[in-house]
Amino acid sequence: MKLHVLVEDAETARAAVAGGATVVQLRLKDASTDELVARGAALRELGATFVVNDDVEAAVRVGADGVHLGRSDSGAERALDEGLLLGLSASSVEEARDAKGRGANYIGAGPVWATPSKEDADPPTGLDGLREICAAVAVPVVAIGGIDASNAADCIRAGAAGVAVIRAARDAAALRAAIDAAL
Repeated sequence: MKLHVLVEDAETARAAVAGGATVVQLRLKDASTDELVARGAALRELGATFVVNDDVEAAVRVGADGVHLGRSDSGAERALDEGLLLGLSASSVEEARDAKGRGANYIGAGPVWATPSKEDADPPTGLDGLREICAAVAVPVVAIGGIDASNAADCIRAGAAGVAVIRAARDAAALRAAIDAAL
């Protein structure tokens, strides 16, 4: 859970795993289930936990370890029935508690800081909001939103079990060093 990288391609995923990423999440917004399955096949054997973003059917068909669902995505019950690791998004304590109640194995909390990677993101929680979410639930919390090597350790010190990155995926070695130093 230490370092999640959200990727669109196998090349970035391989570089991130070589740098210490522990979870690879295939995130292709607006892709069909068939496209996710085709692109995801190359990510199954990288030596990291493999998660598909938003699509339970694709996760099942590609043989992923898990699926991460946003607050408006359906399929949490099916994911659990299929034995998938279930990640759910939350931007508040209430949402985190709800996610835990829905069976989340981990919670993606944020955005911690402003991020250009998600145009419809909620307002940033900041470290105080992240700290509150981490204290409110008994499942691992993975911080996301505006995170890079300069601030990843702050998220760990706030109680997060790990961090998730999109733009900084190719900087996995520096991220992992910052995370490990904070533990």
